[in-house]
Amino acid sequence: MDFLPLRHLLLLIITCFPPFLQPLCHDDDSIALLEFKNSFNIAKFASANPFAYPKVSSWRLEENRDCCSWDGVECDTDTGRVVALDLSSSFLRGSMNSTSTLFNLSQLQRLNFADNNFNFSQIPSAMNHLSRLTYLNLSASYFYCQVPFEISQPSNLSFLNLSCNDLVLKSPNLSSLVRNISNLKELHLSYVDISSGVPSFLANFSSLTSLLLDGCSLHGEFPNGIFLLPNLQVLDLQNNPHLMGYLPEFQSNSSFEVLLLHNTIFSGKIPSSIENLHFLVQLDFGVCRLSGLVPSSLGKLTRLTSLDLSGKIILREMNSLLFFKTSPSSSSYGLKNVS
Repeated sequence: MDFLPLRHLLLLIITCFPPFLQPLCHDDDSIALLEFKNSFNIAKFASANPFAYPKVSSWRLEENRDCCSWDGVECDTDTGRVVALDLSSSFLRGSMNSTSTLFNLSQLQRLNFADNNFNFSQIPSAMNHLSRLTYLNLSASYFYCQVPFEISQPSNLSFLNLSCNDLVLKSPNLSSLVRNISNLKELHLSYVDISSGVPSFLANFSSLTSLLLDGCSLHGEFPNGIFLLPNLQVLDLQNNPHLMGYLPEFQSNSSFEVLLLHNTIFSGKIPSSIENLHFLVQLDFGVCRLSGLVPSSLGKLTRLTSLDLSGKIILREMNSLLFFKTSPSSSSYGLKNVS
């Protein structure tokens, strides 16, 4: 069999299969990004992260027309349309409303504005224009007032973080906000003023992996079925002093890694089936109304590194674990595995 010389073979490959060229960013997207940038000031006090830096300062058409290569911008490799925008910890300071050119980025799927200063503006109702969003992080960015219903209208939203803002969730309330986004994997609403119960239908959100509701003024009885969600890894209900509930019998397929009930009024006993939480690394049952003896099965949680049982729970010796106070004046207990 005759073989082509190497140089001829390379020429054939280049001729028949031209090198793939990534399309440049669309002009419409470039203009929208630059106008968005120009609507904000850069202020170093606007971000708390010590590693923050002004990502948008490098956005300049005269130096680089391809916005797909701008800091914090990601484009679809086939279409060149902007699909992700990460401006977290970027020193952005200013207000945002529904006329912002941000909402011209119709193909946007991921948006991260965490750790900026939006000057106590409301979350724009035009968020529903970003119908392809799967990820939205607006945490710790000085948003204010009622959370708009429109924020939940992207039907594929799987990550929503509104934590650590001056926000309320009353009209719509938590139930009406999340009812139609059943694909949620992570819902983080810590320190959002919810002032209601937790909807029982969240126990049907089988994809949920993280639910953070710390300091939300929750009340009523927490739906027991949420503890039994097969993929739930993190549940934080701390600092809701009017939230009632009790612990279920835990299933052997539990995915829990973090379970925090500090400063709630959960009552009853710790079930011996807590040994089924094989992946648990952090457990806080402090300052609540759980009572009785700690089951010896807790000693089987060999991955546990942080434990608080302060309150009325009676500790009893467990062969494989050593409890110690974290400080002479503390009622919290650390946990060391000595097996």
